[in-house]
Amino acid sequence: MAGVLHTVIAVSGTAVRLADTDGVVTDISLIELSAAEDFEVVRASSRAPVPSATPLEGLPEAVAAEALWWEAHIVEVLRGVPPQAPPGTRPKPEYDPAVVSLTRREQAKAAELTAAGRSVTASAITKRRRRYEARGVVAMADRRSGKPVSVHGRVDPIVVEAMQQAIAEAAQGSTRTATYLFWRTGQILEADHGRGVVELPSQRSLYRLLEKLSAGKHTTGSARTRRSLADRPDGPFGERSAVAPGELMQMDSTPLDVLVRLDDGICARVDLTGMIDVATRTVTAAVLRPTTKAVDASVLLARTVTPEPMRPGWAQALAMSRSALPFRRLLDIDSRMQDAAARPVIVPEAIVVDQGKVFISRNFRASCNFLGINFQPVHDASGWEKGHIERMLGSVGTLFAQFVAGYTGFNAERRGRHVEQQPLWSLLELQELLDEWIVVWQTRPHDGLRDPLHPGRTFSPNEKYAALVETAGYVPVALSADDYIELLPATWRAINAYGVKIKHRTYDDQALNPLRQQRSGIKDRKDLWEIHYDPYDVSRIWVRDHRKGGWITLFWKQLHRIAAPFGELAWDHTRRTLPGASEEELADAVADLLRRANQGPADRGGEDTARLSRRDRHVAARTKSSPPSTRIAPEAQPADRVADSEPDQADDTPEENVAKVIPMPIFDPFTEADN
Repeated sequence: MAGVLHTVIAVSGTAVRLADTDGVVTDISLIELSAAEDFEVVRASSRAPVPSATPLEGLPEAVAAEALWWEAHIVEVLRGVPPQAPPGTRPKPEYDPAVVSLTRREQAKAAELTAAGRSVTASAITKRRRRYEARGVVAMADRRSGKPVSVHGRVDPIVVEAMQQAIAEAAQGSTRTATYLFWRTGQILEADHGRGVVELPSQRSLYRLLEKLSAGKHTTGSARTRRSLADRPDGPFGERSAVAPGELMQMDSTPLDVLVRLDDGICARVDLTGMIDVATRTVTAAVLRPTTKAVDASVLLARTVTPEPMRPGWAQALAMSRSALPFRRLLDIDSRMQDAAARPVIVPEAIVVDQGKVFISRNFRASCNFLGINFQPVHDASGWEKGHIERMLGSVGTLFAQFVAGYTGFNAERRGRHVEQQPLWSLLELQELLDEWIVVWQTRPHDGLRDPLHPGRTFSPNEKYAALVETAGYVPVALSADDYIELLPATWRAINAYGVKIKHRTYDDQALNPLRQQRSGIKDRKDLWEIHYDPYDVSRIWVRDHRKGGWITLFWKQLHRIAAPFGELAWDHTRRTLPGASEEELADAVADLLRRANQGPADRGGEDTARLSRRDRHVAARTKSSPPSTRIAPEAQPADRVADSEPDQADDTPEENVAKVIPMPIFDPFTEADN
C-alpha cells in the first residue's frame, strides 16, 4: 500500500474499505490507517488548526475587548446568531444562513455597522471573516498589537552582535560596569566595520539592550555566579542515579566561614573537607584542617571506610580520656561505642572530585587504587558535576557555621567588626561541635530523599541507608585495623627515652620499651622509625616495628587531662534521643547545639583582657591556644574521680562533698621583669 493512492469506498464502524487505482479492494482498521507513516489525505478541504486556548492573554484590555466585539459580529455573519445566544434564538432575516447567501450577510453587516457610526465596507467584513476562520478570535485583535516584535527592538543587528560579543568576553573576567560594556561594543564595531561606519544608539537604548542580552547572566553582578552560569552546559541536565550505598560518592573542600584559635594562639579560618554518599546523602566524614593537604584526602577516605571501634587503640583512647569528660557522658561510654559501631560504614565504588591538587595528587590516587575505587575527576570549572557535596558544604555554612561564635560571613563585605575578639573555639573543639551537628544531619529529613511511589514522604540519611541496604543487598566490608593505619600519612622520628614527640605532643607506651633509643636499621631514613598518624586525631600514633613486624600503638601522655575529640566522640543525650525523636524533640536538640556553638568557649583566663596591652593579649592567646573542653559541666566535676572506679554509683555522690577549688597564681613574666 505504500506510495499508492487509494479511495475510501466504505466505512463500517472502525473499519475502512479502500480501493486503489487498479481496483484492488483492501480492508484496514481506521487506527492502523491513521498511524501509517505515509498516510496523507488528498482531495479534501484542509481543516484549520485549533486556535490557542488563551488567545487574548498578554494583550491590552482595550485591544482584547475590541477583538471580542468583532468576534460577536463575525460569528453572527457566519451562523446567523451571535455567540453566547440563548438556545432557540432565531436569526435576523438578513443574517439567516438558510435563505441569505454569505455575501449578502456580509453586506448587511457592513450596512448595520455603518448606520451605527462604525464606517466599514463589505470587503473589510470579508477579510475579517476569513481571518477569523483561519486563526480564531486572536485574528480580530489589532494586527499592530499582535505583530511579533523583535527581541532586540529596533536596534541594528550589527550592534546587537557586537554587544553579545562584549558580554561573552566578560563571562570569565572581572566584573565591570555597563559603561565599560558600551565602550567595548563600540571598539568591536570599529575593529570590524571601521570608525564611524556603524553608529551606536542612545544611552537609554543601550541600557535596554544590555538588560535584554544579559538577562540571567550576572554580567555586572557576582563574578563567581557569572562564571558558574557561563560554564553550565546547554540543554537538559543529566544525572547519574545511585541506587546503592557507596555506588557514587563525592568529595570536596572549602574554607569554613568561622575563625578558630589555632595551636599557636593565632585566629584564622580553616578548611572543611567532606565526603557524601549520593544515594543516601550520608556524610561519611567531615574534618577541619588549617590547610588542606594531599594526605588529608587519604585520611578522610580511611575514616570513611573504617568504623571507629575497628581502629586500633580507639577503645583504650576513649577510656583514657574519661577523667576529662563530663560526668553525664561517662555513664554511657559503652552505649556511645555501640552507636559508633552502628554508624553507617560506606565503602565507595566511585568517588567524584574536582581538579584540586589535593584530590588529583598521586597520594590520593594510590589510596583509591589500593581500595579498588573508581576515581572520577570532574571537568575543569564544572562544579555542577558534583553538586551534592557542593550543596552539603553550603548547608554547613547556613545550618551550622553562621550559628558558631566567630562567624565571618562568606566574603569581606558581609564580615562584622572585631570578629577576632569574640570567644573563639579551638580547632579540636570546633571539630567536636561539627561531629555532633553531623549526627543531627543524619537524622534530619532530606528533601532529595523521597519515596518514588510516595513523593510526599521524605527520608533522613539514616532511614534511606536502612532502606537501600534491604533493597540493594549492600554489605559493607570495612577495612581492617592494619589497612587503616597504612592509609594514614607517615613521618620518620627517633624513639627517645621519653617516647616519640610529634608537633610538641609526646606519645609513649610500655610496648615501646625494647625500642627506646634504638636504631631502626633503615639507612635510607637515617635509622629513624616509621610513624603513622591521623592528623584529625591527636590521641594516638602508630610505630612500625621494623624488627618483629606489625604496629605499636602509642597514646598521648596528656590524653587523661584533655577531652580530645577522636572523630565521632559526640555521642551525648541528643544522640540517644534521636532514633525515636519527634519533630519537636529534634528541633530542641538542634537548638541546644546551636545555642552552645553561638556562646563560644567560656573565658578561662580570669583577667580583664580589655586592660591588657597588645603584647599581653598575644601572650595570653598563646597560653590559651589549647584550652580544655567546655563540655565539663560544673555540677559534673566532683564525680570525675569517682567515675574511674565506680561509674555506676557515681551518680549518687552528693554535691555537698565538692571541695573548694583554689586556683594557682599565674606566672607573669612582665611583672617579674619589673621586680
